[in-house]
Amino acid sequence: MSQSPSVSEVIDMPVAIEALLDNLLTFSMEHEYALAVWRTPESEETTVILTIKPEPFLLTDSFEETGSGFLFHPFDSTQPGLFIKADVQFSFRQGKLQSEEQKNLKAIEWLNTHIGELINSEQRKELPTKKSNHFHTTDFKDLVQQAIQHIEHGYAEKIVPSRVKQVTLAPTFDVAEAFVRLESAYPNALVSFVYTPKHGAWLGASPETLVSVEKNTFRTVALAGTQVYKTGTNLKHVAWTQKEIEEQAMVSRYIINCFKKIRLREFEEHGPKTVVAGNLMHLKTDFSVDMKATNFPQLGSVMLRLLHPTSAVCGTPLETSRKFLLEHEGYAREFYSGFLGPINMNDASHLFVNLRCMQLFADEAWLYAGAGVTADSIPEKEWEETEMKMNTLLDVIR
Repeated sequence: MSQSPSVSEVIDMPVAIEALLDNLLTFSMEHEYALAVWRTPESEETTVILTIKPEPFLLTDSFEETGSGFLFHPFDSTQPGLFIKADVQFSFRQGKLQSEEQKNLKAIEWLNTHIGELINSEQRKELPTKKSNHFHTTDFKDLVQQAIQHIEHGYAEKIVPSRVKQVTLAPTFDVAEAFVRLESAYPNALVSFVYTPKHGAWLGASPETLVSVEKNTFRTVALAGTQVYKTGTNLKHVAWTQKEIEEQAMVSRYIINCFKKIRLREFEEHGPKTVVAGNLMHLKTDFSVDMKATNFPQLGSVMLRLLHPTSAVCGTPLETSRKFLLEHEGYAREFYSGFLGPINMNDASHLFVNLRCMQLFADEAWLYAGAGVTADSIPEKEWEETEMKMNTLLDVIR
């Protein structure tokens, strides 16, 4: 019987993150662990954490008082999310495990205990088979037209309907390889993979910050409007339609109104400006608050409760647009347009809206995308926008 590789040999593998990710995912599925993998925008560090039992997280909870880990919350704000505690944590840079870092010592000890089981396992456990779905048969363009009529009757200013596309995965599809390709393709997004025994596997690359807290500074963004980005485009000369400008302004007003609800006036606003996310461009406005100057240490959790779900994924007014979606959209969004991200990791928390995401099964992926509908919307163009958004991931998994 051949001897199992030593920890040092595993760490020195040329593509350690891909090799180890495949093994950790198999281990998680076999032993019912929860697994979260992510890289925040413009970071060189990729983090992998595992826990044996995810804990529930409610919007009424304060994440500042929760431990270090990863939050994964559905679109439905009344439903609990998941807190994946960092019981075992691996940190990678340039595809290699950072064995010399103090925070990796516990993970290396864990790896040493399970190394034979992981490395010698030739049988890769498949992702769960697809569950029965209850998707509506209504054409998305018809759904957009219904939303336009709802707006024209004065019931709402903006509604954000979404749709699902079911795509067959190639037999050679590999989660770890897809994650690494996403990291390379979308340096300005939160690239993530989450697996839990109850909720399955989710892969995505989200460009939209919901709540960020770091060094006593709170940040959030208003992101709306979509155009295809072509290499070499001068962002200063990009033209936006009145519809896209107004849609982005609605999201900004929504954030400002949330500040007003807590009587917070000391915030900075910068934008809107054109930004690139993969092969798309959006209009973005940045908001920031000095939490120390305003004496508001739990501003992150307070604003999270007020912001989710934002007008960018639901509509304006919130309750009216949410009611329309529940009655007409025809399926449960689950974690699409919810939020996710690391909390209390390296003295910072970064939560993102779960956009540009897909749910993965053994032989199929479900891709999700939505479009902001206003009175000026054209159903065909809104459908094309969802196609563009889905292609950001399709280009990678194919």
